Amino acid sequence: MEKEILVNVEFDETRVAVIEDGKLVEMYIERPQSQRLVGNIYKGKVENVLPGMEAAFVNIGLEKNAFLYVDDAYPNKPEADEEQSEKTFKNLTIRELVSEGQEIIVQVAKEPTGTKGARVTRSLTVPGRYAVLMPNVDYIGISRRIQDEKERERLKQLAQKAKPNETGLIVRTVAEGKGEEELNKDILFLQGVWGDIQLRAKRNKAPYLLHKDMSLTHRVIRDLLSDDVDRLYVDEAQEYQKMTTLVESFSPHLRDRIHLYRNGSIFDRFGIEEELERALKRRVWLDCGGYLVIDQTEALTVIDVNTGKFVGSENLEATVLHTNLQAAEEIARQVRLRDIGGIIIIDFIDMDSVEHRQQVVKALEKALERDRTRATVLGITQLGLVEMTRKKGRKSVRDILTRECPYCEAKGRVLSEETVSRKLRREIKKIMKNSGNEAILVEVHPSVASLLIGPGGSNLKQLEDEISKTIYIRGSEDCHIEEMQLRAIGDKEDVEQRALPVKTGQVLTVQVLEPHVSNAGDGIARVEGYVIDIEGAGNRVGQNVEIEVTKAFRTYAKARVVSIQK
Repeated sequence: MEKEILVNVEFDETRVAVIEDGKLVEMYIERPQSQRLVGNIYKGKVENVLPGMEAAFVNIGLEKNAFLYVDDAYPNKPEADEEQSEKTFKNLTIRELVSEGQEIIVQVAKEPTGTKGARVTRSLTVPGRYAVLMPNVDYIGISRRIQDEKERERLKQLAQKAKPNETGLIVRTVAEGKGEEELNKDILFLQGVWGDIQLRAKRNKAPYLLHKDMSLTHRVIRDLLSDDVDRLYVDEAQEYQKMTTLVESFSPHLRDRIHLYRNGSIFDRFGIEEELERALKRRVWLDCGGYLVIDQTEALTVIDVNTGKFVGSENLEATVLHTNLQAAEEIARQVRLRDIGGIIIIDFIDMDSVEHRQQVVKALEKALERDRTRATVLGITQLGLVEMTRKKGRKSVRDILTRECPYCEAKGRVLSEETVSRKLRREIKKIMKNSGNEAILVEVHPSVASLLIGPGGSNLKQLEDEISKTIYIRGSEDCHIEEMQLRAIGDKEDVEQRALPVKTGQVLTVQVLEPHVSNAGDGIARVEGYVIDIEGAGNRVGQNVEIEVTKAFRTYAKARVVSIQK
């Protein structure tokens, strides 16, 4: 199996795609505004203990308090000076484990979703390249993916020699075939990290971030780049240097597998943008002509299999089996790609043959073996549905790239303004890259326009510097949130004349539409989507006023009121 990793780096977003045999199977996205929290370790303060729920809420410094369930509230080992140190921790209630006002060290196990805060645990883990350190637990585990018994025993002996006292270790899959020196070096590094965490915990009061997990590109080297990866491409020079330097310390023999892609966006080259768009759709077509329908809810995900356009060539039973086998393979890929977690119910096409049912379930289990996230197929229910679970940690691709639709009262979804603005940045770059034109004028939804322009025009300037062209962005309520209208392209002077419909000194009559967002004393009007900030007109909303333009800028104009129209 050929495996490749693609890393696309932009100034406000990093995306990583994992490709197996030419198919996109995993996607990771990191943005400054939505940094990953899973793996972060905090010193938190218990705010509420709820015996009826056997849970507690812990203030770790985020917008919403974290949720600590009783099964996650057992510390790794009892503290010597606590009364319960002599007790067995089994069957303790939440009140016996934590109390209101108590400061505890917790780790984020699940990202905040919707109205829910992060889920945390007191069972801490510090991951490295070859091992995972578990403070205060006397335990050694070997990755289940390492199946050779001799190799498992060899690694277990190495881990026992290197394991610090009262500390647990899990040997990771990438440690297979590695020597004592490499494992020891990794464990020493993890001990240093844990020592720093303990020191910060003593010096600081809750809530406090004690340890932050690595950035996405660092995690790619630590967790994804292994001997079974043929190539890793990154399309940004500085990040390429960082990644090559990092891999030298982890796995020098993999250094030659990292390549700098110099011809623009690596995602365009491999068609990842189109694959991502398909990953957001309900319907997924199979090669045979059948299709899947994927419906995600907060509680569970339902996947329906249909024969679609596939009519087969033998008989109904063979047609159904062929469709279901293809569907099993594609379902395993889709849950990885979309990062669907929790309970998953699959409605395969009905099969009368018990042998065929078992064949389909085995095909699904085999396809899921390539998934790094733990997934368990529970079997077929009496209703003929296949139940499975998949560990839920981070946000799914759908939750990252989309938000609830404001047009249909959350019955459907649209791309978020952040995603649309990034998509339109790429479209503008593509339009202007091979164009001899000096300037472009585009019209977009006002909320998207504000992100494209950025505070003080910073994002717009960044984009102009990248392509060495002049760009005019105009907001219009008439534009759908996902659409961009190309209004003008050509010479700078011609486009500027179209982009700036008013001039300094011009007198005209406009309607005040709304008060200024940050200065309520001013009013906002628009001419052909172009924003006019009218001084002192914040209390004139809905009225027509005669104004004089005092200054015209690229993205808006300033004006003063000349007279009020009756």
